[in-house]
Amino acid sequence: MKTILVLLDGLNYQVAHDAMGYLQAECAAGRGRLYQLESELPSLSRPLYECILTGVPPVESGVVHNQVSRLSHQQSVFHYARAAGLTTAAAAYHWFSELYNRTPFDAARDRHTDDAELPIQHGHFYYDDRYPDSHLFDDAESLRRRHQPDFLLIHPMNIDDTGHRFGLSSPQYRNAARNADGVLSRYLADWLNAGYQVMVTADHGMNDDRSHGGVLPEERQVPLFVFGDAFSQSDANPQQTDLCGTLCEVLQIPHDKPRCRALLA
Repeated sequence: MKTILVLLDGLNYQVAHDAMGYLQAECAAGRGRLYQLESELPSLSRPLYECILTGVPPVESGVVHNQVSRLSHQQSVFHYARAAGLTTAAAAYHWFSELYNRTPFDAARDRHTDDAELPIQHGHFYYDDRYPDSHLFDDAESLRRRHQPDFLLIHPMNIDDTGHRFGLSSPQYRNAARNADGVLSRYLADWLNAGYQVMVTADHGMNDDRSHGGVLPEERQVPLFVFGDAFSQSDANPQQTDLCGTLCEVLQIPHDKPRCRALLA
């Protein structure tokens, strides 16, 4: 089944629970389910991008801080999808291009990618943390309409950026989450009607020091929303390391990663 992964950078679980009214309404209507995940450590972005896409925790992948700039040594959802003959795309921060396509990132070459030989075949990659979420979702929808990818990653950054400027307990941070929820309300029904299965999660949360990286619950507790017929919406205890394998199961492609069976219909 075609699948979209929305990775809302820096979104704390409780803020997602309290502020994302549209997604919660879809869950209340029986069309989705919200779970709580605990991020792997360290609770930093690039290590957790690698964890989510490969199922390998940072201390095993070697991507243990944000300055590790190299291609992944692991097999990701993108690699498994390409090996199965599926089409891949991403509208995402440029670190994803560096992990799975080419490194170092060359904006003139890599910002807009169309290359059938790369793991991420079609991409719009940004490098400014304040690149508007509204634009990023439009980039993603453009990729979806033009290429009909089997697997599409959507990765906006404004929630994380706002958390670093104002902190977890700020109205600005909560409103950034509300804004992402509003943008998703413009697209989710169309994606589901087009037959996509949709997973919405985060890499890590945020603290009141305007940072993350440690073991505090507010830094590690993140949401996992699931929408679509592929998901059981029953009680489950998914792990962040399960997401790669679970995505591969939904895509119905061979893989050798752990997955959360209870999430799947």
